Amino acid sequence: MTKPWHNRWAQLFFGIFCMGLVANLQYAWTLFVNPIHVKTDWALSAIQLSFSIFIVVETWLVPVEGWMVDKFGPKIVIMIGAVFAGAGWVMDSMATSLEMLYAAAVVAGIGAGCVYGTCVGNALKWFPDKRGLAAGLTAAGFGAGAAITVIPIGNMIIAQGYEQAFFFFGIAQGVLIFILALLMTKPTPPKGIQAAPRVVTTKVDYTAGQMIKKPLFWLIYVIFVVVAAGGLMATAQIGPIAKDYGLATLPMMLFGTTLPLLTMTLSIDNLCNGFTRPLCGFISDKIGRENTMFIVFTGEGLAMLGLMNYGHDPVLFMTFAALIFLFWGEIFSIFPAICADTFGVKNAAGNAGTLYTAKGTASLIVPFASVLSAGGNWNTVFIAGAVVTITAAFTAKFILAPARKRFIDAANARGTP
Repeated sequence: MTKPWHNRWAQLFFGIFCMGLVANLQYAWTLFVNPIHVKTDWALSAIQLSFSIFIVVETWLVPVEGWMVDKFGPKIVIMIGAVFAGAGWVMDSMATSLEMLYAAAVVAGIGAGCVYGTCVGNALKWFPDKRGLAAGLTAAGFGAGAAITVIPIGNMIIAQGYEQAFFFFGIAQGVLIFILALLMTKPTPPKGIQAAPRVVTTKVDYTAGQMIKKPLFWLIYVIFVVVAAGGLMATAQIGPIAKDYGLATLPMMLFGTTLPLLTMTLSIDNLCNGFTRPLCGFISDKIGRENTMFIVFTGEGLAMLGLMNYGHDPVLFMTFAALIFLFWGEIFSIFPAICADTFGVKNAAGNAGTLYTAKGTASLIVPFASVLSAGGNWNTVFIAGAVVTITAAFTAKFILAPARKRFIDAANARGTP
């Protein structure tokens, strides 16, 4: 008999939990940047290169990890991810050179990619009827998971040093993910479930090799890159931005709790980043992927301009930073969903992983943000981010939507890729 935890909602929960545990590898990184800089005197741009290496490895290996999931199932891939995710931060705790810091980024990136690619791919397969929502809930774990631990990590860095924080949380996260991996099983969605009625969906399954030969894939990829770049800049640079604005250590009170502005901002940002993923995934199931993209991408660009113009006020800094994360985080539910809608569900983990490499491509822009902002001038970064993001919104609505419908109609008519 099928074990009770092998039903699709239990499997979705396990995936969300795994994502939350691995989230700190990305979203708590900004807490470590300045302490590492102060202790080692390494240049900020050199330290942030570690972040870019992590993102590149996390994303660009996901197609391989996704292929492993499609072939062998989720359990073994997440177990491997648990070991690498834990080892990455343990190595960070011992890093005495930039080379070791970069090596730790590679190891952590492999771990994060194994967990992320597996959990998102599973959600896409288990829930053909609620693909946006399921991918959004799974991605929400990655977006909001760090909100729970960012305060204790920040407190441990202050009290015991960043090395101890890396070591303790690395071990804890790795062990818990490994235990959850033992409960995961290969997706077997109930028969007869159809895709959401307002979503344009293919009946044809493409392999990753077939998919990357289609110009439509590369249009989706480019949109993903330009939108992801703005959010990654905020993710990695919110700490340095707050420091340059003179706000990082300013005490702020919310619901009776007083915290440094940067710590409170990160907690709120991560909650917004997580909340938007299932919300926008659900909305995209109802009104369509491209319509949702148009709304949220425009909102992200306007939020960047708001932070540029009004961010020197502490309350407005927190507000516009939260809005950037709110309008950005949904890309990690909408893009996997639109990939499965367009190229089929049979190879969804590998295909979504191939598209997810766009995040790695976008991460290469992050160190340039440090260069452009030399002397604390972030205006050029914000303006560039706003322009490309709003351009992406119009491209999704007026170019991608009709092109994708023509592509799917043609494939469904002939019945082959």
